[in-house]
Amino acid sequence: MLGIDHIFRLLRVGIVLVRYDALFPREYQERLPIPWRVVAQGLRLFARRRRPKSPGARLAMALEKLGPAYVKLGQFLATRPDIIGVTAAQDLGRLKDRLPPFARDRALDTINAELGATESLFGAISEALAAASIAQVHMSVHPRSGTMAVKVLRPRIERKLRREMDALRFGAKLIEFFSVRSRRLEPVQFVETVATALERELDLRLEAGAAAEFREVAAKDGFLAVPEIDWSRSSKRVLTQTWVEGVSLTDSAGLDRAGADRPALAVKVTRGFLAAALDYGFFHADMHEGNLIYGKDGQLWVVDFGIMGRIGKKERRYLAEILYGFLRRDYRRVAEVHGEAGYVPEKYTVDEFAQALRAIGEPIFGKTADEVSMSRLLLQLFDVTHLFGMHLRPELVLLQKTMVQVEGVARGLDPKHDMWGAARPIVERWVKRELGAEAMGRRVMDEAAGGIAALRRLPQTLAALEGAAEEIRRGPPPAERARFQWMSFFVGFAVGGVLVFMAYYAGL
Repeated sequence: MLGIDHIFRLLRVGIVLVRYDALFPREYQERLPIPWRVVAQGLRLFARRRRPKSPGARLAMALEKLGPAYVKLGQFLATRPDIIGVTAAQDLGRLKDRLPPFARDRALDTINAELGATESLFGAISEALAAASIAQVHMSVHPRSGTMAVKVLRPRIERKLRREMDALRFGAKLIEFFSVRSRRLEPVQFVETVATALERELDLRLEAGAAAEFREVAAKDGFLAVPEIDWSRSSKRVLTQTWVEGVSLTDSAGLDRAGADRPALAVKVTRGFLAAALDYGFFHADMHEGNLIYGKDGQLWVVDFGIMGRIGKKERRYLAEILYGFLRRDYRRVAEVHGEAGYVPEKYTVDEFAQALRAIGEPIFGKTADEVSMSRLLLQLFDVTHLFGMHLRPELVLLQKTMVQVEGVARGLDPKHDMWGAARPIVERWVKRELGAEAMGRRVMDEAAGGIAALRRLPQTLAALEGAAEEIRRGPPPAERARFQWMSFFVGFAVGGVLVFMAYYAGL
């Protein structure tokens, strides 16, 4: 019976996709086998006449129609431009995660069940001010604590999402079973990734933790500001934070009325994202206009921490050196960095890859800022990596996707925003700190500290060797004695090497 239920749910999905011409988009018809072209032409007769021009926009509208699980699926597809292309990813990145609000009384029931004593904790609570697929936001005005934003999960959302995700798992398995080519994209694993992320979003304590961590990161540079979490009024299904009074970046006229310095805001968006990613390896991965607020205090506030990204030190070095290489037009170094990171198959030479990168980078130089598109650059970079058979790490793809999103926000604020110019100080300070003379000095000190620690352990090591030597002296066979002599030689050689190392660096 469960299988039949999944089939009916998937049939509904198929019907909605057909209505929006998103199942077999006409733009991709030539890529289909001839029998499937005939099927696609027939299904297109049932499509709505008025529909957006781009396939990504049509898919976004269909997913909004299908509900919360599919909106989240679309948001995660938007993080994989390497699979669906940058243009489609941008269209999906504008998914309107909005639904009609549920009743205020239902929200109060959830707050009471989670925290109790609603009036004493929150004071007056407004009707819903914004409603998304998983939760909605209310304003709370407390006589002593002031104004707060209260995010509350939708009633029974866990059960609804579980049913839809089970159907999607079933569909992913069918796709892998019937389509060998689809297995390269691992649809089952992708659905599991979405399901895991959804489970995290259904626990608002995890979002609160991400917000608190990002608040610490953002405060170090001051480009972005993050509301403070009220832990005493937060739980698994309720999240409370300080209220931000200001204008959403979606309200262009409101920004003008507030006297916002648009070029300065564009620079803050770019540098705030890049500084967090490069310096701390933790970044907001959903930086669209709806999650950014120009505060009355003049600060740029970022909200909604459901989708966050992390990158390790190796990946940060990779990203910084790529950006720095493009800024200096050093394509060979960019190619070498790809090779050092293990992304370029051995059958290709550095010179071949550098030549391809030159074809990407050279056209952007000598042009004004509004003629240079990060989106176009990344699209070409994805094409080249695909041509060379490269597989980038998912966290890097998420980072690059967010860079495209950030560029869109910055250009919306200031059409002449120079993203390269805004990024340069952040990239250069990272390169100076991590790859320059200061970094070399720190590495020397770290290695020296390791040598000192080894010297401190030397007496214990020698005592252990002396004990072992005594045991061998009491009766080891000749072969074991010879082995111990060789081991003693190598240990002595290693200790001598440490001493030479320390003497050399002490002379520096």
